Amino acid sequence: MTSVSDNGHQAPMIDLRSDTVTRPTPRMRAAMAESFVGDDQYGEDPTVNRLEAMAAELLGKEAAVYVPSGTMGNLSALLAHCGRGDEALVGDESHILWFESGGPSTLGGIPLFALKTDRRGRLDPVDIVNAIRADRPGYPRTGVVCLENTHNRCGGVVLNLQYMRQVREIAHDRGVPIHLDGARIFNAAASLGVPASVVAAEADSIQFCLSKGLGAPVGSLVAGTGEFIQNVRKQRKVLGGAMRQSGVIAAAGVVAFETMIDRLPEDHARARTLADGLAAIDGIRIDRESVQTNIVVFKLEGTQDHAEFIAGLKGRGLLVSNYGLRGVRMVTHYEIDDAAIASALGIVNVALADIRETVRVPA
Repeated sequence: MTSVSDNGHQAPMIDLRSDTVTRPTPRMRAAMAESFVGDDQYGEDPTVNRLEAMAAELLGKEAAVYVPSGTMGNLSALLAHCGRGDEALVGDESHILWFESGGPSTLGGIPLFALKTDRRGRLDPVDIVNAIRADRPGYPRTGVVCLENTHNRCGGVVLNLQYMRQVREIAHDRGVPIHLDGARIFNAAASLGVPASVVAAEADSIQFCLSKGLGAPVGSLVAGTGEFIQNVRKQRKVLGGAMRQSGVIAAAGVVAFETMIDRLPEDHARARTLADGLAAIDGIRIDRESVQTNIVVFKLEGTQDHAEFIAGLKGRGLLVSNYGLRGVRMVTHYEIDDAAIASALGIVNVALADIRETVRVPA
């Protein structure tokens, strides 16, 4: 994406809206062009089969299945865990509740029971205990407990292993499985300094995205036991997500596994640099402790409406996300280097100065 500078020339935009905006790397494009493909619905696409096997191994699960999106991955997993009328426990700030169009209830007859989420992305274990239904007439069955790691709306914070283990023990003691919305699980693992399989071990099923921190153009995977994944495949078919020669896009995911996981700490370091720079700017409020991975959220002092500020950034070549009452979100990714971070901070300074001037001298 480009913008027009003062001298009339087009200048590149710095796009910090999300890590989903990344373009395939040259190696990904080459792999896609040269991929060996077959009909995935017959189980005959060798590239998809390789991608799924790699995902299962990386997460320490028996099997995995490739789906077009994270939303479909979460929905197909919940459909596999729950029958119609079964209840899914989710956080009131979870991606499943906020950004997935009510799919579990609309398409699966699965009501979502929302529990309070704290600022570190956690559900209170006591609330989970109290929310899991007793087996009695009139109560829906609790079909699954859903966690999110990293937690999107809480600023990319990471659930630690001790907490996840505590929730797993609570749920399993009551016969309820755990589903992890691990869209950015490799970011969580990098922050914790452990392999992704260690994080995934605390959940029965997990969904993660190839198109976020890993930079592939499309697709997510769901992993779990072999029997569970066979059920997810059925749900994927119901939802219209079964594909044919999908090795063309799966090839980029294979390259993402091979080249993108180890570099994620670079994104985290740049996010911390960005947060430190923002904290030094008058008029910005930011909780630097919440910047644990590649997401940075901040607010302007004295306002809840950041639309004018965000428009000013865009006009100067910086794209960010409007996070409503939560403020402004920036996300680092592999197309953002140190120079882009420095430029972004400069643009924020200029945009804020213009807002102050406008307030001081009304038009």
